[in-house]
Amino acid sequence: MADANGGSSSQSWTSTQAYVMAAICLLVGCAVGYLLRGSFAGSSAPAPVAAAAVEQQGMPPAGMGGGMGQQMPTPAQLKAMADKEAAPLLEQLKAKPNDPALIAQVGNMYYDAQVFPTAIEYYQKALSIEPKNAAVRTDLATALFYNRDADHALAEFDHAIKDDPKSSNALFNRGIVKWQAKMDLAGAVADWELLLKQNPNYEQADKVKMYIAQVKKHANIKPGQKTDKPAM
Repeated sequence: MADANGGSSSQSWTSTQAYVMAAICLLVGCAVGYLLRGSFAGSSAPAPVAAAAVEQQGMPPAGMGGGMGQQMPTPAQLKAMADKEAAPLLEQLKAKPNDPALIAQVGNMYYDAQVFPTAIEYYQKALSIEPKNAAVRTDLATALFYNRDADHALAEFDHAIKDDPKSSNALFNRGIVKWQAKMDLAGAVADWELLLKQNPNYEQADKVKMYIAQVKKHANIKPGQKTDKPAM
């Protein structure tokens, strides 16, 4: 996971992040197509985490252990956990209410807990102060996509790329959304190929190349056409 405005890949998982990610992994598996944070090229979000990582945080994996059995946390439970995790930053905001980096950091806390509507609110507030921050706008777009608003997500990715044409993560994510939400395979490949042209040393270059190869395999398949090619 990563922080906007200079996060680090070495940071440890919070209990909220570990619990939520393990629950998601157990429910849907570790599928490809995860989007990346705007300001952090080395980590995907939401990122899968093994059940052992949750146990190290003192919390049983969802659906495993614990007398009655643990289930996927409800939105209210996620919000409560995120509120607790974000409390120190919210205290800082009282003294610095117009600090866009701090506001975006609070947004990250809610993003990591999968409380996307609240994350979106904080990202929008940060952008109202610093509108040309392409990294935060990419985070906003990503949160919008996970909040099932692909059209507005694409509009925000377009805005981020207009402000920073070499924003690699915005290009990466826009390609994912074009592919997964719109089935715009040609558009997805165009974004990823532009990304690699502009940034051949991109940390996720191998993943991008894999997506390009897989999408191109399916580009000529018409709806309803049978194929022995594996699904992406």
